[in-house]
Amino acid sequence: MAEERAEEHEREEEDYRLDGDLVDLILEAAEAGDAERLTALMEPLHAADIADLLEQVGGAERRAIVRLYGREMDGEILTEIDESIREEVIEALPKDVLAEAVRELDSDDVVDLIEDLEEPQQEEILKVLDETDRAAVEQSLTYPEYSAGRLMQREVVTAPEFWTVGETIDFLRREEDLPDQFYHVILVDPGHHPIGYVTLGKLLASKRDLALKEITEDSFRTISAWQEEGDVAYAFNQYHLISAPVVDDDDRLVGVITIDDAMAVLDEEHEEDILRLAGVGDESAISDTVIETVRQRLPWLFVNLLTAILASGVIAVFEGTIERLVALAVLMPIVASMGGNAGTQTLTVAVRALATKNLTESNVWRVVRREAFVGLFNGLAFAVVMGFVAWVWFDTASLGLVIGAAMVINLFVAAVAGILVPLALEKLGADPALASGTFVTTVTDVVGFFAFLGLAGVMLL
Repeated sequence: MAEERAEEHEREEEDYRLDGDLVDLILEAAEAGDAERLTALMEPLHAADIADLLEQVGGAERRAIVRLYGREMDGEILTEIDESIREEVIEALPKDVLAEAVRELDSDDVVDLIEDLEEPQQEEILKVLDETDRAAVEQSLTYPEYSAGRLMQREVVTAPEFWTVGETIDFLRREEDLPDQFYHVILVDPGHHPIGYVTLGKLLASKRDLALKEITEDSFRTISAWQEEGDVAYAFNQYHLISAPVVDDDDRLVGVITIDDAMAVLDEEHEEDILRLAGVGDESAISDTVIETVRQRLPWLFVNLLTAILASGVIAVFEGTIERLVALAVLMPIVASMGGNAGTQTLTVAVRALATKNLTESNVWRVVRREAFVGLFNGLAFAVVMGFVAWVWFDTASLGLVIGAAMVINLFVAAVAGILVPLALEKLGADPALASGTFVTTVTDVVGFFAFLGLAGVMLL
């Protein structure tokens, strides 16, 4: 039964992955210049799958696919494409195809599409929009990058606060220009201030003569257009929101943010944290060129080089000790490696907790104490293991005591540093995900080498 479930799970995973054979057939059609064959192969694919395809192939292959499939390219595909290649794809599209694709999009998708493009390309896209849509997009672009004003869509479904369910349903049936997707009807007062909202499900399930004010949701909350998008995503996740009205400085309704956009921000935040923890830049992608990838990674590798030199300097201080007891050179990488891994474990948990706002001033010292005890107990456990291994390996009981004591010290320090370093960086206004790893590794290397070689110099020589 377990094997059957595993096989079924594997088949389900394959359903969400681009078929390798299909990709090969598409590339063959692109190489042959067979537009009809390529279109037939790509037509059944979802927009997200087409975007994945364009991201995974090389530059020349991508341009060939866009050239042959361009007439079928719609706005949804453009919004799904990674920002690193979006500009290249847009440049390859015929202007009339681009215009038609952009006209299909809601204002928030248009903003997401053009905000990272060069100004000439922005103007090219804005020109094809009608006057109302262009004004809405330009207004959104006046808000700071990564703010709710950039994230929101201007297409909002509203109703006066005194309307009944029947009046609202009749309005929705008559209205020809509703958003493609919406979840709430927002109630507004005469000053266009949002005062509540009603879900479509409750609207359809209620009697026609019932006032909208009687079926509003308790989850209602407004979001400032100036609020950072990371905080917006946190609010959606924390309070289980489906959509939320966005207001200006006078609390007037200017747009709405929906859950799909908020969750996309949350995914981006998670991805950025992972990339920054690895020191590869928060915009790194598999479609980047060699030069772009080198430019992103080289600075932090240089910082790592400097910290490695610092750790080597500690070793140099004990050069005479190592010369007199070669076993130290064999064992000291173990102490540093264990400390580095322990520090990374704590660091990852701490950075994630800071990002999700679970690590706060009210619980920080309880968490620090917990991590300190975890480091201490792990250190004691591995001290016993490595102490015995060193004793048997080199037939020296005192060497086992030295490495055991160094293991306890370094794993304790690693656990404490893994949480205090990101906390300190956040207090200083730096990004904990970006800089913590290098500092924590430096601390564990320096402390590990110093503790092990220093104790060896005192106890063994």
